[in-house]
Amino acid sequence: MSIATTLHSVADAAAVVSAEMSTDHRVVVGIAGAPGSGKSTLAGQLADLLGASAAVLPMDGFHLPQARLVELGRRERMGAPDTFDVDGFRATLIAIRRGFGTDGSVVSAPGFDRSAEEPVLGEIRITPAVSCVIIEGNYLLLDSGGWERTAALLDLSFYLDVEHDLRVDRLIARHRQFGKTAAAARAWALGPDEANARLIEGTAVRADYRISLP
Repeated sequence: MSIATTLHSVADAAAVVSAEMSTDHRVVVGIAGAPGSGKSTLAGQLADLLGASAAVLPMDGFHLPQARLVELGRRERMGAPDTFDVDGFRATLIAIRRGFGTDGSVVSAPGFDRSAEEPVLGEIRITPAVSCVIIEGNYLLLDSGGWERTAALLDLSFYLDVEHDLRVDRLIARHRQFGKTAAAARAWALGPDEANARLIEGTAVRADYRISLP
């Protein structure tokens, strides 16, 4: 596994894969990592660096709705692998790959409202002009629960490493920003988030590159 230590080295790896591929489908780049590792920030920076031909699709929009999580008895561990619509996520990746160079069709995907902790249908639109889609999410490299079928749809994958305490501090700050008390934010970061992080860290070996940024 190669190590990427700068944003430009990540972009260079994506550019190499794009140049080597045929043009019959979009290049799909995956950035995986534990909660709070900075995947969203990195994906946005990478898209900015690649320019107008790149777009970002966060996996968060495929959270199951709150009502469905309550029905399933999974609300108290929201963020675990089985609290996402993995089939819907895979179908969207397939549509994204097939949509490049077509007759103007747009691929719609859900966004995510962190304040309400609910998916927002149709918030993200991938136009035919986009040739590279950057997917960021926790379980892109997981090999169970249906997620194993999504890794094959990535042309290039990265795993983002971040020091544990920094990652936890970021999570606590984010949970507080979106309405949790200090105690509740810490409990969630060290409870469900940490359990998910341990699972996700085991997927790093499946990435093409490991990202270790200063």
